[in-house]
Amino acid sequence: MNEEKKQLADAKSSCSGCEHATADGTCGVKREGPDALEQAIAENLGRIKQKLLVLSGKGGVGKSSVAVNLAGGLAMAGKTVGLLDVDLHGPSIPGMLNLRGTMPLAGAMIKPLLFDVAPGREPLRVVSIEFFLKNRDDAVIWRGPMKISAIKQLLGQVCWGNLDYLIVDSPPGTGDEPLSVAQIITGARAVVVTTPQNVSVADVRKSINFCRAVGMEVLGVIENMSGLCCPHCAQRIELFKSGGGRKMADEMHVPFLGSLPIDPAMVDACDAGRPLVSISDGGPMAEAFSSIIGKIRACVEETA
Repeated sequence: MNEEKKQLADAKSSCSGCEHATADGTCGVKREGPDALEQAIAENLGRIKQKLLVLSGKGGVGKSSVAVNLAGGLAMAGKTVGLLDVDLHGPSIPGMLNLRGTMPLAGAMIKPLLFDVAPGREPLRVVSIEFFLKNRDDAVIWRGPMKISAIKQLLGQVCWGNLDYLIVDSPPGTGDEPLSVAQIITGARAVVVTTPQNVSVADVRKSINFCRAVGMEVLGVIENMSGLCCPHCAQRIELFKSGGGRKMADEMHVPFLGSLPIDPAMVDACDAGRPLVSISDGGPMAEAFSSIIGKIRACVEETA
């Protein structure tokens, strides 16, 4: 019962300040008709300043960990941030933030779950398909139309409120999920993640061409797993080579945002359910994230 009261209190708190909030602090939006969902999506997106889609043509390159730490780092910088997991078949965000439970209702809308990044900072507003499953191990076996409908509902029937940033974690490839986000979220910009080796870079080229085909700006490329600094001798070991992401970005004429080293601290942070950037001594990877977030902010906030 205490948890239910807390969720209701959180729902009311995050509704405050919205033009649709009722006297008791919950959402009073009522929409009807066949265009109701499209109207809701447009209204929600109109209250979000910056929309960033984290994607890659290759699986296993660390998109979700990048998305979590971009969101966490922006929140640490004082921004109000939403984090949307559209990897419908393999959602990773809830586990990386150790979030469990069902999203609370606030009037006619659903509220995101809240994750406290640090004292005095706005909590992350987190949405994932996993929060709708009876069992987190249940398989989501959907074809394209079902996935597109689900993404629309996650954007339109969730009360995101006023956000500085919405970070969207996409599954690998150029299929229904990233295509739906690109078509529905007007003005979204892509952050493309790769690892240095050739097999990854080749697939990520397709992601950049995908963005160009759908008219989505590529904000830049991040090279993840770029070398390991040995904790014993401090020698740098190139497990997957390095520099492939920068070279590919140069060849494709898109910005290079930076390199992220392999860091055991990232594994520990993810298993503990915390963004690495929120840990006081996050080490070299946290420093690299800080630099990348600074470049992203300089680009999107100066052009806003």
